[in-house]
Amino acid sequence: MEMHNHWCSASLFLIISCFVGFLSFPADAAVKKNQFDVVKNVSRLCHSKPIVTVNGTFPGPTIYAREGNRVLINVTDYAQYNLSINWHGLKQYRNGWADGPAYITRCPIKTGHSHTYDFNVTGQRGTLWWHAHILWLRATVYGAIVIMPKEGTPFPFPQPYQETNIVLGEWWNSDVETIVNLVNKLGLPPQTSDAHTINGKPGPLFPCSEKHTFAMEVDSGKTYLLRIVNAALNDELFFAIAGHNMTVVEIDAVYAKPFTTQAILIAPGQTTNVLVKADQSPSRYFMAARPFMDAPIPVDNKTVTAILQYKGIPNTVPPTLPQLPAPNDTNFALSYTSKLKSLNTPQYPAQVPLPVDRHLFYTIGLGQNPCPTCQNGTKLTASLNNITFVMPKIGLLQAHYFNISGVFRADFPGRPPVPFNYTGAPLTANLGTSLGTRLMELGNLIPRKTRLNST
Repeated sequence: MEMHNHWCSASLFLIISCFVGFLSFPADAAVKKNQFDVVKNVSRLCHSKPIVTVNGTFPGPTIYAREGNRVLINVTDYAQYNLSINWHGLKQYRNGWADGPAYITRCPIKTGHSHTYDFNVTGQRGTLWWHAHILWLRATVYGAIVIMPKEGTPFPFPQPYQETNIVLGEWWNSDVETIVNLVNKLGLPPQTSDAHTINGKPGPLFPCSEKHTFAMEVDSGKTYLLRIVNAALNDELFFAIAGHNMTVVEIDAVYAKPFTTQAILIAPGQTTNVLVKADQSPSRYFMAARPFMDAPIPVDNKTVTAILQYKGIPNTVPPTLPQLPAPNDTNFALSYTSKLKSLNTPQYPAQVPLPVDRHLFYTIGLGQNPCPTCQNGTKLTASLNNITFVMPKIGLLQAHYFNISGVFRADFPGRPPVPFNYTGAPLTANLGTSLGTRLMELGNLIPRKTRLNST
């Protein structure tokens, strides 16, 4: 254990040393620099509590860049927790060090220390997001990433009049780290959130929330681009705007074949860009979101709202609520997801490799292991091919690069070692898992670039 902690401290010092000179270079138009200071404190739902935030905002600041930019973000951790930031969806070509899953690509930033993330935006344009990638800090430490096309390159859809970020999240009245530590001890699933949020605000349907309501003003007849991010921890969310259709044009920074819908379904960690035309009678309209769940699993099924307000309409006009799909509307979910297709034009082709070198079969779900100290004598645990991941004390990429033995095993199975009825309901058999830090090495399968098909 002492050796592991020493390694993390040493590697952090070396990385900071390397970047000091780096940041002293003259500013370049193609280099975007950002400063993240991790601090805390916020009030919602009649409850005030300290939370971890970036630069004092909830959600955190939006990162703006263009395709082809180099981005440098210096993160200084003033919180009581060690912390790392993940640039969710950004392709880190031969640059895994700049990605942020704690103890996977690197050790987290220690309290009172700084680290500069350095990456290039290559072959991507659209909406992504960033978030903490350690413990449950992602509940409050997150924000949008907006990548504009290269200078002079238009959108492959009608140019919007304006654009707005819509970041969907969650709020717990209690401290989230206390919650997750308690449920880990008890072996139970975590309690659901007390509210969902839109741009950090739950909306007027919740107590003490009239002033905690996001509002977007629009001009009649104009078209707006909404960049929607689902930063909720676990919930798939329906989102709709009363009286207005949405045209989906992009998913996860990939242009999509446009289609029109009255509601969208957005998974945790996913982004969706939609065009909305202010073509209704000038008034005030609710934007609303709530979870989709068609299994007997408890979720926070309350409705979060924000307001789309036509210019010149007074705040005294009561907004209209949209008709969201039912919480268990599987048919809508399947119909909606079947429409998500890449734009696939000569300028933006869908480059899917057709020959497959190796087939992988993964089962992802929950396991249940004996736990004498837990409330029911068992503990719920994440399962991937019947294996529960054990977090190392050294970053896995560091261990691989510096050839440090004993950190992981490179024998993760390409199929579940214990077959069972993977789609059976209720699922009661073979819930036990094995524990380990096990990886699958792909680069050595064949001497050329490996193409995989996973199920």
